[in-house]
Amino acid sequence: MKERFLSLDVFRGATVAGMILVNNPGSWGHMFSPLKHAAWHGCTPTDLVFPFFLFAVGNAFAFVMPGLQQGGTGAFYKKVVKRTILIFLIGLLLTWWPFVQWRGGELVFKHWVNPDNPESGIRILGVLQRIALCYFFAAIILYYFKIKGAAIISAIILLGYWLILYVFGDPADPYSMDGYAGNAIDKSILGVAHMYKGEGKPFDPEGILSTLPAIVQVILGYFAGYYIRLKGKTYEMITHLFVAGCVLVFAGFFWDLAFPINKKIWTSSYVVYTTGLALLIIATIIWAIEMKGWKGAGARFFEVFGKNPLFIFALSALVPKTLALLRWTDRLNDKGDPVYITPLPWFYQKILRPLFEDQRISSFLYSVCFLLVFWAICHWMDKKKIYIKV
Repeated sequence: MKERFLSLDVFRGATVAGMILVNNPGSWGHMFSPLKHAAWHGCTPTDLVFPFFLFAVGNAFAFVMPGLQQGGTGAFYKKVVKRTILIFLIGLLLTWWPFVQWRGGELVFKHWVNPDNPESGIRILGVLQRIALCYFFAAIILYYFKIKGAAIISAIILLGYWLILYVFGDPADPYSMDGYAGNAIDKSILGVAHMYKGEGKPFDPEGILSTLPAIVQVILGYFAGYYIRLKGKTYEMITHLFVAGCVLVFAGFFWDLAFPINKKIWTSSYVVYTTGLALLIIATIIWAIEMKGWKGAGARFFEVFGKNPLFIFALSALVPKTLALLRWTDRLNDKGDPVYITPLPWFYQKILRPLFEDQRISSFLYSVCFLLVFWAICHWMDKKKIYIKV
């Protein structure tokens, strides 16, 4: 009989909660430093959330793979391809949603490519899209090449990615935003109109080339899940995970000397370093929950997120975009034109912002309130035994 690990639900739920928290500040201009991504090289606590989620995807897949293997190749592809397409399309549609936007006093359709600006359009890649692609390719590699083969392929990907960036990037600084080799690939395949421009220029942090090392993050998560399932709830398993985590953290720091830890181009050293931290944290959670029986309010809080992870993350992106269609006049500007406000900014600006002189506290409080609303939804769904599997 397969053992149930509450700790893995808690770890997965904590990563989802973290993603929701850091993606929804009251003000992007007023945030505590740990809640920001590193400007370029380096790693903040926020930079751990996404790789931890990919690690959790692989971890969960280790418990599903035996059933898929028993069902045969046809059943495997049916499950994996369906899930990949669904997650990718949900991510793409969420980016496009709600398909209209305010322009002046009217709602206009959000075109795939803006007819007034051919370099502006709907972004193709994103968080959910990367999850879908990494899940698909990791599943294929693991299904056909098993543990040993997947380990060799992972090493080739991480070393090959380093070589590609060094050889084909800007010789002056191959690991800079402008010198990154993946930019040319994204512009050629995706097109500038469909790339992320939040950095002030066309640069996609979930681009095509950087998806390669992210696939390895899922594979390494699978290795951890496979070992946990193999060894069961034993101190030997926890010790080995902890030792492996320490080795990978050290290796990531050492590799950083030549290939900087960087989330935005998802460097190989970043994969190794964040996987090491994930192993240390998951080993600690398993020890606390499975071995010591610490199953209090904290575990329960994150557990419910872990039971509907992709659904609640998608919903947390859907709700703000939908509410942004509702607006009303907040004041008139110097020219007498209306300045509009929408529900969530109103809540932050009128209710939370006046509470503290330090706007970073108000902004963080907004994030917490936002997270608690979605925790309440997860809690209700868990009570009703509603689990939406994608």
